Amino acid sequence: MIKLNNKLIALGASVIASTLLVTNAFAAAPSKVDSAAAGVYNPTKNALDGGVTYKRSNGSYTAYRINEQSTKGVNFGRTPTPNELKAWDADIMPDGTGLPKGSGTVDDGEALYDKDCAVCHGEFGAGGKGYPTLTGGTIDSLKNQRTCPGKDAPNRTIGSYWPQASTLIWYIRDAMPYAHPKSYSPDQMYAMTAYLLKESGVTIDGKEIEELNQDNFKKIVMPNRNGFYPNIDGPKGVENVRAFFKNPKNFGAVGTRCMTNCGKESVAKIGNEITDVVPAYTTAKDLPKVDPSKGGAVSEAEKLYEKSCAVCHKTDAMGAPAVGQKGVWADLLVKGIDKVNHNAINGLGGMPPKGGAMGLSDDQVKDIVKFMVESSK
Repeated sequence: MIKLNNKLIALGASVIASTLLVTNAFAAAPSKVDSAAAGVYNPTKNALDGGVTYKRSNGSYTAYRINEQSTKGVNFGRTPTPNELKAWDADIMPDGTGLPKGSGTVDDGEALYDKDCAVCHGEFGAGGKGYPTLTGGTIDSLKNQRTCPGKDAPNRTIGSYWPQASTLIWYIRDAMPYAHPKSYSPDQMYAMTAYLLKESGVTIDGKEIEELNQDNFKKIVMPNRNGFYPNIDGPKGVENVRAFFKNPKNFGAVGTRCMTNCGKESVAKIGNEITDVVPAYTTAKDLPKVDPSKGGAVSEAEKLYEKSCAVCHKTDAMGAPAVGQKGVWADLLVKGIDKVNHNAINGLGGMPPKGGAMGLSDDQVKDIVKFMVESSK
């Protein structure tokens, strides 16, 4: 058995836990709109929270309520709305508790993944876009240590690391897709989960997954199901954790704690340092020069766009106008480039000021906007 720390076993649960404390920092009752704008999604039948949108100000709508309460004095919160309770009371447990009624096929999940997820997680979940790799990896790689010469670091993906499939569908239900969380219907949740499990090599009763529903989902046995300790499942879960932490050696403590004569040990040095490497070792922090002939970014504005804006504007999956969509950008420019620059700098709808890259100057944002506009003609 591969023994791993259980700190990440509740990855999906962290999303829920962060929202359980309800304060009266939210706005009034929700309103629905007929058309979607950047950062806003249309009502979706059977979605976890109904795909509702909340009015903010000046006719602007958002997928989340906004803090409009006074910051003076002490507020003890308010009773959550029925819609909030429905959205938050959504835990899905390893024994199948909380699984919604529905079904979804791998084929439908693949189409949904290509539309909503590939822009961040790469084709087939292979990563490489700055977000977690979802597929690939092996359980054997989890034994690797970063200090082992010639070995890669542990490759923790859905198939190689996650002990329960319920964590995956729960995480999808509450946090995905990135731009429109809680907007999937149960059928879409099952379809997305089925696709990712199949791409990760997970089977049911030894057969390749083609479709998932609330019945066959309970038969899933993840490859690394027994790779975590202590065992926190079941009625003895709490006692197991307490017993585990009573022994310091279980979590890395070796020998007797000593706070005297510190720092007098001899320092280990590299005996045979390798210096004949290409490129040579250097302390310079300059980025490598871009070779235009290899398709690299050739302007500072394009570099900044790729670094700070492309994740949302490369496609329209995030609800943002995609670079290259001539008609969309032509409509945006009707009010003039000054208005477009103003919105980019100050934020609009679901886009935060400067797209969240607050280290950019106003002039740099304007240069990025110019690049995006020129690339969309």
